[in-house]
Amino acid sequence: MAQKAIEEVIMFQLDQAVKATRQYSQKEMDKMGLGVTVEQWVLLKIVHEKQPLTQRELAHESYRDPASITRTLDLLEKKGLILREAVEENKRSYHIGLTKTGTSFIDKNMELIHALRQKSTDGLNEEELKELSRMLKTIKENMT
Repeated sequence: MAQKAIEEVIMFQLDQAVKATRQYSQKEMDKMGLGVTVEQWVLLKIVHEKQPLTQRELAHESYRDPASITRTLDLLEKKGLILREAVEENKRSYHIGLTKTGTSFIDKNMELIHALRQKSTDGLNEEELKELSRMLKTIKENMT
C-alpha cells in the first residue's frame, strides 16, 4: 500500500483545522479585548455548564491533565472569574465554580464566541454538520 503524503492524512488535516480555528479565534478574541485565551474560555464554559466540579472532573471534561490546568485556573481566579471552595470530604480537593463576574463574562461574550464558531463551519449545511459531528464522535470513540 502506498503511503499518503502527510497533507492527505485525515488526522493531520483535522489537527491543522483545529489549530487554524484556535489561532483565528485567539486573534479575534484579542482584537475584542476579551482578556482570556481560547483554553481559558473553554474551561470557563465547561465550569459554566457543569459547576460545581472538581479540578479532576474539569480535566476529564476538557481532555487535559489535572496538573496542566492548575496554572490556567490560577489565572482565572486572579481575574475574578472563578472561585475554588474546599470539598468538605476531601480538603485537598476543590469545587470550581464561576463568580458573578465569571457568569456575566460568559453571558456577555457568548454571542461573539458563537460567531467565531459559526465562521469555522461557513459553507457547510445542516446535514453536512450533522454528518461531521457523527464522524468526529466516531473518531473519538475509536480512540477511547
